[in-house]
Amino acid sequence: MMRRTHLFVVNLPLSVLLVSSAIVPVRPFTSSSVRMSHQTPLPPPVAKKVEHKMELFSDVRVDNYYWLRDDSRSDPDVLSYLQQENDYTNFLMSGTKKFEQELYGEIRGRIKEDDISAPERKGHYYYYTRTLQGKEYCQHCRRLVPNTEAQTHSVHDTMLIGPDAPPEHIILDENIKAQTHAYYSIGTFKVSPNNKLVAYAEDTKGNEIYTVYVIDADTGAPAGQPLVNVTSYLEWAGDEALAYITMDATLRPDKAWLHKLGTEQSSDSCLYHEKDDMFSLDLQASESKKFLFVASESKTTRFNFYLDALRPEGGLVVLTPRQDGIDTSVSHRGNHFFIKRRSDQFFNSEVIACSVENTSETTVLLPHRESVKIQDLCLFSDHLVVYEREDGLPKVTIYHLPDVGQPLKRLQSGQAVNFSDPTYSVDPSESEYSSSILRYSYSSMKTPPSVYDYDMKTGISVLKKIETVLGGFEESKYVTERKWASAPDGTQIPISIVYRKDIIKLDGSDPLLLYGYGSYEICIDASFKASRMSLLDRGFIYAIAHIRGGGEMGRKWYENGKLLKKKNTFTDFIACAEYLIEKKYCSKEKLSIDGRSAGGLLIGAVLNMRPDLFKAAVAGVPFVDVLTTMLDPTIPLTTSEWEEWGDPRIEEFYYYMKSYSPVDNVKAQNYPNILVTAGLNDPRVMYSEPAKFVAKLRDMKTDKNILLFKCELGAGHFSKSGRFEKLQEDAFIYSFIMKALDLIPDLGSAKK
Repeated sequence: MMRRTHLFVVNLPLSVLLVSSAIVPVRPFTSSSVRMSHQTPLPPPVAKKVEHKMELFSDVRVDNYYWLRDDSRSDPDVLSYLQQENDYTNFLMSGTKKFEQELYGEIRGRIKEDDISAPERKGHYYYYTRTLQGKEYCQHCRRLVPNTEAQTHSVHDTMLIGPDAPPEHIILDENIKAQTHAYYSIGTFKVSPNNKLVAYAEDTKGNEIYTVYVIDADTGAPAGQPLVNVTSYLEWAGDEALAYITMDATLRPDKAWLHKLGTEQSSDSCLYHEKDDMFSLDLQASESKKFLFVASESKTTRFNFYLDALRPEGGLVVLTPRQDGIDTSVSHRGNHFFIKRRSDQFFNSEVIACSVENTSETTVLLPHRESVKIQDLCLFSDHLVVYEREDGLPKVTIYHLPDVGQPLKRLQSGQAVNFSDPTYSVDPSESEYSSSILRYSYSSMKTPPSVYDYDMKTGISVLKKIETVLGGFEESKYVTERKWASAPDGTQIPISIVYRKDIIKLDGSDPLLLYGYGSYEICIDASFKASRMSLLDRGFIYAIAHIRGGGEMGRKWYENGKLLKKKNTFTDFIACAEYLIEKKYCSKEKLSIDGRSAGGLLIGAVLNMRPDLFKAAVAGVPFVDVLTTMLDPTIPLTTSEWEEWGDPRIEEFYYYMKSYSPVDNVKAQNYPNILVTAGLNDPRVMYSEPAKFVAKLRDMKTDKNILLFKCELGAGHFSKSGRFEKLQEDAFIYSFIMKALDLIPDLGSAKK
């Protein structure tokens, strides 16, 4: 697991030094550029300083705020400080609370609250989720497919509703389950192959430690005892057993288990224990459902075992052996395993196949191409679907396969699925293996999320569901563009842009929000977000900088933004900001920036490097104490991420990481308006990292701009869990940005 968001989504990124403390508030906050409440000014919290020295390579660092780290999350002084920061944030934003609530109402008003997802056909049933008016969470439902035996799967299939349709059955209502919890999230929901049972993983704290329950799909009755302290990696091995993964003390997924229904968890058999703390385990089922795959992976190496789902007692068998620098992902069809393989030589990956009976002899199906990255594979009984990237954009290519049992050879003449927007997002959705129907999800920054069924035999594509956007939304009002900024080394960096064409002047006076991430080879594609319309309709331009460290332009794009090339991520982002100013999309006074998790590291780094370039910044759950965290192997994610950031126990990496780590580079200078967020239960970025960053900024910055810290005391890395709660967070962040840019309308009106 990684210190990352998106992404997004979903897709884990220490001793305690505590001294009695009294948080002594000093110097009242004033700002001529920000409207203040008429209440008595509340001074910003000032964290006490307790000197904590850290020495390595004859270099001494002093961390006066190390005491803010409390692994138990129960120290009264720490909790008091966090609460004071929250109180200060609430006070400073109280003058815009009316606008924030009106904005929230507007954002929520775009949602069709009572809705269903695009039904997925699995055997004799359609499965889907339903949301209800006013309810935070969804219901998991199903209906029988009528006349199942006579009906073949078609892109024109439609789930019948109404009095003559098979009745809807609610398998699980998350609203009922969440009633006694401040936080509630289901990490995975898996139906057994025979459709009789459901296994789901539940997190009630936001710490991403799950409990798995198995229930009868018809009655909801529990089937055996729950599995506790597990990850959300969960797969059925036939109809009577489950495979799952647990974590070690540092929350590293390290053990794969087999559980037979009706037995105690204590008697489960351990399929594999990964003892190398640079590696973590993954678990997937083949599309054919005949095999489960347990993978062990670092940032550069991945190897796989297979488990016969119908005979799981046979245990794991090596499929692709461990070889340093070789990364393999696997699946199955007929008498062949299909393997996506990446190496230093074939950095954008190739696709090979081997016989189930002889995994050592392989055939190349799709060779490596320097300009096209193979990102993912989806297998069907008669087709192979390849998700690729070329020139920074996602592609979907379909290949017809020989009959099962026939020999495989190099694939030719793939069929491409066409997309119309200049910049967009496309992702695989669950499809039925035995059919010829590919399901995928598509959106752009002006096109709401859309689910399509694509007939791979005829090329016919049918829209099955498009997210309803209320409130007068018209796609034709918006324009999306793709531009390129020049990095300091001449590399061209793609930027995705959206704005409302009847409002924007493009003379430098428009406000702009620039988003960035740039880590873990994650692709931040141009996708739709309904709440963002509240910015665009107020004259904002929204842009995404597809900077190095991400995977948008292929594997090399990632490798040139990690380890000792990490600073390319930051300078790329600055180059994108300068390009947008130069081309009059905005000015410095109208430019705000945003990033979460590893994207929060980006925000922290560029704030230290070029604070003059931005008017406002939002750093969400930011990974900002890079050097101290990566020197401590007891912290979750540290050891597995030495291949991402570098191992600072090596002198070259130590000094390089120190040169950009945001906490280590805060200095006496003017900073823009800044909002920092955290989650107390966050297992990926410990709350103390952003807390220390804010405390040090308060002590050293020389300006009088806003600095706010908002720590959710009952949530983790992904903030609150309810769908409306998340919209409230969007409204708060947008209100902060507009406050910082002096764009809040007069009280009593939420519109310009």
